[in-house]
Amino acid sequence: MRKNKGKREFDCIAFKRQAQSKVYEETKNLTLEDQVAYFRKKANSGPLGKWWKRLPSASPSQKRRTG
Repeated sequence: MRKNKGKREFDCIAFKRQAQSKVYEETKNLTLEDQVAYFRKKANSGPLGKWWKRLPSASPSQKRRTG
């Protein structure tokens, strides 16, 4: 199979690095507790936030199961 070596419309790696850099800049001076709060807020307010809140929480016994 031959890869298209023409001009790319979307550079996934550049996008990922830009997103990581933004998160790093926003969290680099936060305490661990503040980092947890930051990511929880982002997860809840992001595009999958409503879906995430509807998921049932796993009970402690379910979390310990390995299969």
